[in-house]
Amino acid sequence: MTESEAFDELDLQLLHAFEVDGRAPFSRVAAVLGVSDQTVARRFRRMCAGAGLRIVGVRDTHRLGRDQWMLRLRCAPDGAEAIAAALARRPDTRWIHLTSAGTEVVCMTLPRTSGEYEDLLFGKLLRTRQVIEITAYQLLHRFYGGRTGWIGKHGMLTSEQVAALRPGPTPEVGQQGSVHIAPEDEPLVAALKADGRVTYPELQRVTGRSESAVKRRLTQLLDTGAVYIDTEYNTESFGFGTAAMLWVTVDPGALDRVGRAMAGHPEIAHVSATTGPSNLMASVLTRDTAELYAYLSGELGALEGVRHVESAPYLRRFKQLTYPRPLR
Repeated sequence: MTESEAFDELDLQLLHAFEVDGRAPFSRVAAVLGVSDQTVARRFRRMCAGAGLRIVGVRDTHRLGRDQWMLRLRCAPDGAEAIAAALARRPDTRWIHLTSAGTEVVCMTLPRTSGEYEDLLFGKLLRTRQVIEITAYQLLHRFYGGRTGWIGKHGMLTSEQVAALRPGPTPEVGQQGSVHIAPEDEPLVAALKADGRVTYPELQRVTGRSESAVKRRLTQLLDTGAVYIDTEYNTESFGFGTAAMLWVTVDPGALDRVGRAMAGHPEIAHVSATTGPSNLMASVLTRDTAELYAYLSGELGALEGVRHVESAPYLRRFKQLTYPRPLR
């Protein structure tokens, strides 16, 4: 990409707009940002081609009451990339990264049943000779991440612009008991996973339902929180070239306070309380290693109750939310 084609502040505003409502019509986004529909469409296409932008429908496993596990796989040096690539092709994985000088794979699993998790862990990974050690962390509580987009922390849009774009109130966690995805919803959810902006006529075609029925059911899935529309893109394309996993050990009595504090830090894209040798797991995004150091030694290091921090910069990202990233 040449300097004239570099992504700018308007592109970041568009990312923020699609974080607020990934299905918002280009005309509404254009009106809020004060640009033309054609400009929004052209910028969207350019970000898709140059920055890997995709709008995708995602099951909210937290609201659906399903367990989530983060796996750390210590691998033989000649096997880590092949293992990461194989995991990226599985539909029950997200956020697959290569860390630790290329010998460790970090992977989020999203099993629908305990049997699927046992099949992956005990049936596949433990029989893989190039996997030397497995550490599994169950996510207990999400402080930040999921449906809450990260770019919005950088204030690209005003509160008035966000309000104008927001499709409706965010479902409360108290609604979780009524959240479900029925078997007949699977074609609709699969279509959203492939393209979160898929049109109603196309949803009508793949589901066999009437357009009014499709609109009604999609609205229910979004309003209850069973599914949400998210954005995925290459953060390095927008100037955030350093990403790392953090494994933080906190005094038990300070766990909630530290987790909430980290959730407010602009560098944090995700933070959850977990089981395992550490009790907080986080994903951090910075412009460079100097900013990463400043965060670790500054905001994070100053939090009372933090006893130990292990950081593992990403060397390569194999998968984000729904699809394997192409190798460069």
